[in-house]
Amino acid sequence: MTEPEAAQRLRDLDAAIAGRADNADLRHMRGAVLAQEGRDDEARQDFLAAITLDPAHFGALNDLATLLHRTDFRTAARLAYAEAVRHHPDNPIGRINLANALLANDELDEARAHYEAALSFSPDHPDAHQGFANLLQHAGDWDRAEAHRQESYRARALTVLPYRGTGEPCRVLLLVSGVGGNVPTRFVLDETLFAVTVLVVEAYRTGDPLPPHAVVFNAVGDADICGAALDAAEMVLAATDAPVINRPDRVRRTGRADNAAALAGLEGVRAPRVVTARRAEVPTAAAAFGYPLLLRSPGYHTGRYFRKVEGPGDLAAALDAIPGDPLLLIEWLDARDAFGHARKYRVMMIGGALFPLHLAVSSDWKVHYFTADMAERADHRQEEMAFLADMAGVLGPVAMAALGHICAALDLDYAGIDFGLAPDGRLLLFEANATMVVNPPGPEPIWDYRREPVRRILEAAQAAVRNRIS
Repeated sequence: MTEPEAAQRLRDLDAAIAGRADNADLRHMRGAVLAQEGRDDEARQDFLAAITLDPAHFGALNDLATLLHRTDFRTAARLAYAEAVRHHPDNPIGRINLANALLANDELDEARAHYEAALSFSPDHPDAHQGFANLLQHAGDWDRAEAHRQESYRARALTVLPYRGTGEPCRVLLLVSGVGGNVPTRFVLDETLFAVTVLVVEAYRTGDPLPPHAVVFNAVGDADICGAALDAAEMVLAATDAPVINRPDRVRRTGRADNAAALAGLEGVRAPRVVTARRAEVPTAAAAFGYPLLLRSPGYHTGRYFRKVEGPGDLAAALDAIPGDPLLLIEWLDARDAFGHARKYRVMMIGGALFPLHLAVSSDWKVHYFTADMAERADHRQEEMAFLADMAGVLGPVAMAALGHICAALDLDYAGIDFGLAPDGRLLLFEANATMVVNPPGPEPIWDYRREPVRRILEAAQAAVRNRIS
């Protein structure tokens, strides 16, 4: 809907509401137009007004929940989705949306029940199959996940995301894999700047027409699990002359084992040894590898299915807790200080330039920003503030040169590097690939120092997309 069309639609709805103020459908429709235009606060008020008039109004409950989820009010969104399901238990859309929200919060059993209910009502629903596939993969059941994913491909390959800007947008074809391992682009491809059509590459068939686009953003990012998807992305790119962000052949080289082998030889880089072993061969491989070691199931992030194994006596329990075959054996690089705190720095690579994103300090060896000791420790935030303000000064010349070498070696338009620092100033490489997420900080004042660095990264990424258009 164009801006004039939306304005006229709102005038028509206002006139109708003036004569029928008790009509929940009209208030819901008005909220839907406002949400499409990006006027979220006004849309929320209209959805709430519709629910006040009709507490069981499915459209208002579902659209309110979707708006809340999109604006990161996740708990409130789950409550609204649950209310929609309570009033309309046989509606598959409500079940799927609630299940997706539950899955995002790691509430797997509850999510499973709603996906199964949705499929019982609508056995061919592509979103139910895709969501259930995501859940099964999350739980380590890759074979059943793939069966449901294939069902979802049969129904739909393309999704047009809403454009909420004004004027002519930059049209982006976003390539994703149904398997997952995709680059998080929510904040990069801002809906007020870009009109995005998402293509699941595994569902593409040679000769299928592509939607209008000025640039392709290849978000297929996890080389360890997306080999087939990267092949499919190459097929898509053969059908377009548009410029490409993150060409698949470059992404393909960024698997954990490949990176460890390729980047270990760079000056100033200390990369871990990485061995890929079939599950049955892991005990023998581990004995040759040496302890302690890290055991990881490929394809998972944020520390899921990732264990530190101190010695041979701990290996059986670690194997029982981790799905997958083959598995990765990774050398543990000690990034702790004298007080036992481990540090993980993240630097983004955007168009060949380096941008500091965050420093996480944790008492656990497995360092992730959302579980690190940052909110509770003002001294850790001060340390991160210094890193964001003066990356070169904090890291030193050896690590800064190493970052430049890694950036040049990977040659990706959009990617990130996670690393620690060795006592001699070398960079301890944890991972380097395109799947690094850039999330804006929370609203609390303690995170004010992070807002400008994140803004610079997102603006650089947006400019990199626009600047690729000839």
